[in-house]
Amino acid sequence: MTQLQGLVAGVDEAGRGPLAGPVAAAAVILDPARPIVGINDSKKLTAARRERLEIAIRDGALAYAVAWASVEEIDRLNILHATMLAMRRAVEALSVRPSQVLVDGNRCPDWDMDSRAIVGGDASVMEIGAASILAKVARDRLLVRLDRDFPGYGFAVHKGYPTPAHLDALRRLGPCPHHRRSFGPVRRSLAESSG
Repeated sequence: MTQLQGLVAGVDEAGRGPLAGPVAAAAVILDPARPIVGINDSKKLTAARRERLEIAIRDGALAYAVAWASVEEIDRLNILHATMLAMRRAVEALSVRPSQVLVDGNRCPDWDMDSRAIVGGDASVMEIGAASILAKVARDRLLVRLDRDFPGYGFAVHKGYPTPAHLDALRRLGPCPHHRRSFGPVRRSLAESSG
């Protein structure tokens, strides 16, 4: 990986809170010569707007990568460490090495990169906002696919978050292979079904 001076990568995740599915992380190095209008925290954008911006980011960025930590890794490591693992994988997958990495949140992965954590960075730093969009769109697409494979849970609607409908489906159907066993509602559902 070639390091280019002055290049900043933004990093963000999607999917820390859901009860199902992997956690996604993205890293993005934007091209200062090709500004992209409308980038913001992915949670503040409509799904349609995120989809349009995701295409613009992929087309216009100098480099980007999306990486994952699996449900098994989440259950083994815990969600924080799995998130850090996915972030590290995303940065390592970039085609160029940035001179600095800006991470959304209050901590950075354990790595040898010059980096800084920025709380609320997805709304204030363009590179982090771009990463939040790529991670969110990638994870949402995956949950739509899981919904086809495991109908009845409503993954396409709630994306694995613990909504009343999801909790009700969990009670009725029990967990599927993509549910995080280490998360309380899933653990309780397993205990009830085995008891």
